Amino acid sequence: MIGMIKSKIKIRTKYVPAGIKILYEDRDIIVIDKRSGLLSVKAHYEAEKTAHHLLTNYVRKGNPKSTINLFVVHRLDRGTSGVMVFAKSYHVREQFAAQWEHVEKTYIAVVHGTLVEKSGLIESFLAEGDDYKMRSVENPKDGVFARTQYNVIKSSKNCSLLEIQLLTGKKNQIRVHLAEKGHPIVGDKKYTQGAKGRLALHALSIRFKHPFTNQEMTFETKMPDYFLTFFSDPTIN
Repeated sequence: MIGMIKSKIKIRTKYVPAGIKILYEDRDIIVIDKRSGLLSVKAHYEAEKTAHHLLTNYVRKGNPKSTINLFVVHRLDRGTSGVMVFAKSYHVREQFAAQWEHVEKTYIAVVHGTLVEKSGLIESFLAEGDDYKMRSVENPKDGVFARTQYNVIKSSKNCSLLEIQLLTGKKNQIRVHLAEKGHPIVGDKKYTQGAKGRLALHALSIRFKHPFTNQEMTFETKMPDYFLTFFSDPTIN
């Protein structure tokens, strides 16, 4: 998967901004591996140090008259690392939106504790509170339906490594579902009191059909080495 799809546009390595690795680029899309700590898009407290802004500057590099605009196809939380896709036109973004429920998104996470059920499906209706935190609610009319599927890859006395299929893409969905299950993600300061270190959540891979060529495309990133520091056996079976 990694490196199997050759970029149609030459990646100008020396101009690639810090915190971003470009996996693929053509006239319609650009796929990256975002580092933890980098915002996906601007917030009220930060407009320039974002993946969107930095990438826009990159694609315009060398052409001051360039009017290329990038459109966010999906977002990753600031602390989440991994694969992201941007569209080079509004039309391409809308093409992605039309197929989004069929896009396969796989994440990997380190959570606290050992899960009794080694695989499972978490479903609930999520709503955002006044404190900007998402929570499951009983009344379906008060929230949006969210589905998260997980499998335990590795366990230690204190932590578990999970592979997660994001079946819907709601704000903080994986983080909320795992926290409410009693196994919050390591480093999740928003949903766990006293959490330290980086958020141990990584967007491992994405599979979709190219908006124009209809080619099946899969992009996979490397799991951060940091995730395995929680386990005495550094290998994954």
